[in-house]
Amino acid sequence: MTGLAPQEIRTFFVTTVTANRRRIFQTDANAQLMLSLLNDDRAKGRYQLHAFVFMPDHLHLLLTPAPDISIEKAMQFVKGGFSFRLKSRMPVWEKSFTLRRIEDGRDFAAHRDYIHANPVRAHLCEIPEEFPFSSAHGNFAVDPAPVHLQP
Repeated sequence: MTGLAPQEIRTFFVTTVTANRRRIFQTDANAQLMLSLLNDDRAKGRYQLHAFVFMPDHLHLLLTPAPDISIEKAMQFVKGGFSFRLKSRMPVWEKSFTLRRIEDGRDFAAHRDYIHANPVRAHLCEIPEEFPFSSAHGNFAVDPAPVHLQP
């Protein structure tokens, strides 16, 4: 036993903010770099990614860490991996992140919908599917909801 919580309670809605609210993801190349990182981490089995959006100065993720990986370690892969690939001389992220454990299928759907609607609320697009750096767009494979969170 690894001491981690059972998979049934390990799906999270996570928000992380760029340092000083720099608009890092306003640049397509940076957003593509993050997409590449998430794809690589998923391929390595570090976590399942169920939904995401990259806003200009923050991102939201709906993810389930691998059974042997804590949420903190999963976010280290995301934030540290992106910082390493970006090779910025300036700080990239605020030190912390916020998270909320997903409780059931309704909660999962509500957070996925929140993520997808974020660029619409920010007036970056008219419908979620238009925003290129969101799982609503359909240009990036995501993992289905864990079985225990499916309707």
